[in-house]
Amino acid sequence: MKKLLIILGPTAVGKTDYSIDLALKYDSPIISCDSRQIFKEMSIGTAVPDAEQLSRVRHYFIQDHTIHGNYTAGKYELECVALLEKLFNEGHETLVMAGGSGFYIDAVCNGLDDFPPADQTLRSQLMERLRTEGVEPMAAQLRALDPESCEVIDMANGQRVIRALEVCLMTGRKFSSFKTNPLKKRSFEIEKIGLTRPRDVLYERINRRVEVMMEQGLEEEARSLYQWRDLPALQTVGYRELFDYFDGTIPLEEAVRIIQRNTRHYAKRQMTWWGRDKSIEWKEI
Repeated sequence: MKKLLIILGPTAVGKTDYSIDLALKYDSPIISCDSRQIFKEMSIGTAVPDAEQLSRVRHYFIQDHTIHGNYTAGKYELECVALLEKLFNEGHETLVMAGGSGFYIDAVCNGLDDFPPADQTLRSQLMERLRTEGVEPMAAQLRALDPESCEVIDMANGQRVIRALEVCLMTGRKFSSFKTNPLKKRSFEIEKIGLTRPRDVLYERINRRVEVMMEQGLEEEARSLYQWRDLPALQTVGYRELFDYFDGTIPLEEAVRIIQRNTRHYAKRQMTWWGRDKSIEWKEI
C-alpha cells in the first residue's frame, strides 16, 4: 500500500530538518503543507527552507504561487492530491509531507466540506466593518455564534474572522459545523507524526527565530510588501505587526515583542487544532 507520511507540529519545532532526513531515507521529495511558504513574495517571515535545505531534497508547494492570486485550501487539496497520485504512479512507495497548516493537512487527509461560495454583498459589508470598527467587535460576534471556531482561528486575523462570520450569517450554521461531513477516501495510506518539544524550549526557539528573522531582513521584506497589506496572504504573524510599526502606532522593539508573543499564541492554536486528531503519533525531539 502506498503511504503518505505527514510530519506536522507547531511552528519552530524543527519539522524542516526532520522531514529532510526522512525524505532522504525514503528517496522521497517533500510536499509542503504550509499555507504561507507557498507564496513567492514571502520568504524570511515564513521561514522558507534555506538554499542548502532545498538543494538536498526536491520540494513542492514552496514559493510557487503569488500573493496576488486567490489561493485557497480547496485549490491546495486538488493540486496536492493530483501531485501525490502522480508521484505514487511514478514508483514512490512512501512520500513525505511536512508543514504546520492544519487546514491544509485536513484538506489532503479528509477532503474539505462544501463551504458555500462567498456572498460578495455580505463580504463587502463585513470588509467595511473591519475597516471602520476593527476586528474586535466582529470577533466578539463570531464568539457568540460559533465559540468552537474561535478556539482554532487566529482571532486577530481579520480575513479569517470575516470568512467564518460570513458563513455563519449566510447559512445559519456554525462555521465549525462544516468540518463534520463524511471523509473522502484516498488511494493511499496516511500516517501522521507530530513533533513536540517541552513548552519552554519551544517558546525559546520561537523567540530566537524571530530575532534571526529580523537579522536576516524581515523588516525590509515587510516594507516591500506594505502596499499590499490588505491581501489575505499578508494577514500573517510577522508582517502585520511590522505594518503597524510602519504606520507609526508602535515602536520597532514593541513590534518584535508582539511578533514573538503572537507566534507563541499561534503555536498554541496549532496544538489545539491537532488535539482532536487521535491518529497522530506524537514524538518529542
